[in-house]
Amino acid sequence: MYSRIFKRIIDIIIVISISPFLCLLFIPITIIIKLEDGGPLFYNAKRIGKNGVTFIMYKFRTMYVNAPDLRRSDGSTVISKNDPRVTKVGRKLRESSLDELPQLINILKGDMSLIGPRPDLEINKDYPEKHYYNLKIKPGITGYTQAYYRNQTTWIQKLEYDKYYVDHLTFYLDLKILIRTILIVVSKKKVYRE
Repeated sequence: MYSRIFKRIIDIIIVISISPFLCLLFIPITIIIKLEDGGPLFYNAKRIGKNGVTFIMYKFRTMYVNAPDLRRSDGSTVISKNDPRVTKVGRKLRESSLDELPQLINILKGDMSLIGPRPDLEINKDYPEKHYYNLKIKPGITGYTQAYYRNQTTWIQKLEYDKYYVDHLTFYLDLKILIRTILIVVSKKKVYRE
């Protein structure tokens, strides 16, 4: 009942209630991004959502225009403190996770939830069969992996943590994840995986 109905209602209530505060953040962030290099404000990323449906996930752009896409051998994104592809503003946005704020639009559209597994780029040949059911719920802006490990896991570990979340999804677990996410973002810990 919670995951099918109340989770969506809570998402919408939270996003609408914090919207006035978010406007105060959105305006200066967009101005600073534009002033730094004149490029686009947003990075529109194709992601896999609920039931394997592709959607466009919005983020504030943190890299220079036409920066190459670098991946580790397990398919996870390279997130390094000294990444030359990342702008000065982008580095601050990543460390504070403010680059994720535009995904609140994805929540209102129904593509995402506030809390859930982070969406993958694609389902590739290495996607373990047992993890396909992770796609039965909406992906989230934050999730179990982000709240406890942030960027310190491999792709396979992330899938295992996502599986745990799907198996144990409750309002209480979502509340714990939300609180832990706030704490880990404020502490600026586990941002980079060298």
